Amino acid sequence: MTTADNRATGEQGSATAEFTMVSALLALLFVAAVQVAGMIHVRNTLIDAASTGARFGALADRTADDGAARTQQLITGSISSRYAEEISYEYLETSEGRTLRISVRAQVPVLVVGPGFGELEVTGSAYEY
Repeated sequence: MTTADNRATGEQGSATAEFTMVSALLALLFVAAVQVAGMIHVRNTLIDAASTGARFGALADRTADDGAARTQQLITGSISSRYAEEISYEYLETSEGRTLRISVRAQVPVLVVGPGFGELEVTGSAYEY
C-alpha cells in the first residue's frame, strides 16, 4: 500500500493516536505497579519494626515502653517518622505465658511519598522471658 492509498482510506495519523493511547495505558500500569510496591514496602517495614520492637520489649531487662520506643526508632530510621505516630502496646495472657503485642497504625502512602488515603494496622508479638 502506498502513501496515497493510506490517505484515501483515512488512516493518516493513526500511528500517533495509537502511540498516545498505548503510552497512556503503560504509564497508568507503571504508576499502579509503583503504588503497590510502595504499599508492600511500607507494610513489610512496619511489620518488621513492630516484631523487632516486641522482641526487644519482651526481654527480661526491658519494658513494653522500651519496645515501643525501639519500634519508633526503626520506623523513623527506615522510612519516615510520619509512619511512627501511632504506636501502642498491650500484654496478652495466653496458656503459654505472657505475650507483648505492639501495634502500629499508619496511613497507606500514595506513590510512597504522598499523603495517605487509607489506614494500615500491623502488629508484632513476642513471648516475654
